[in-house]
Amino acid sequence: MKLRVSVVIPTLNEAASIGKVIDSIPRDFADVEILIVDGNSVDATREIAKKKGAKVIIEPRKGYGRAYKTGFQFATGDVIVTMDGDGTYPAEKIPELVEMLERENLDFISCERFSMMEKGAMSFTHKLGNFILTKAANVLFGVKLRDSQSGMWVFRKKVLEEIDLTADGMPFSEEIKIEVIKKGFRFREVPIPYRERVGEVKLNTWRDGWRNLVFLIKKRFGRV
Repeated sequence: MKLRVSVVIPTLNEAASIGKVIDSIPRDFADVEILIVDGNSVDATREIAKKKGAKVIIEPRKGYGRAYKTGFQFATGDVIVTMDGDGTYPAEKIPELVEMLERENLDFISCERFSMMEKGAMSFTHKLGNFILTKAANVLFGVKLRDSQSGMWVFRKKVLEEIDLTADGMPFSEEIKIEVIKKGFRFREVPIPYRERVGEVKLNTWRDGWRNLVFLIKKRFGRV
């Protein structure tokens, strides 16, 4: 019996890239379902995703973390894979990462972007923001992350039963890693290629970075 794998992708106006992203997800290595959690796109994102065989879930409530929480509720796989719909993450690596999870009996793999980042994939200010947030997470929580903001993860669905995820926005990415590590799950960061995105950049480096930093401080001192 093949392993059941759920690939969860949050989207908002990703018509320019979502078809190619879905096409790049291997299907033959496992029983794969693709879940698109769409935040009320006004372009053809949902229509393209459906034509490509993905299940589309509409989540009108705003927030990166909110989209993932909704997607996880609908995921039926024993293993969940997350990635963005903008073409930045290497979907072709999913079988290799899932196999590593199984072979090495890991619970959670977080994909580290900086070691193999392609030229032009991330602005200097975005790199600086990531560096600051990762250092802050390491100091505040005593962890040893290299990329606290990565959005590609491969993990066993069962871990969700034992971690406490409070963030609905961008801090969700750092929170899930901190929770997994602090709860003692078998965690590893694995380098992956990271590419320039297709379409409009939606992240506001300073606004979102500040919110992430404030969240880390609040979480450390039990204020969230």
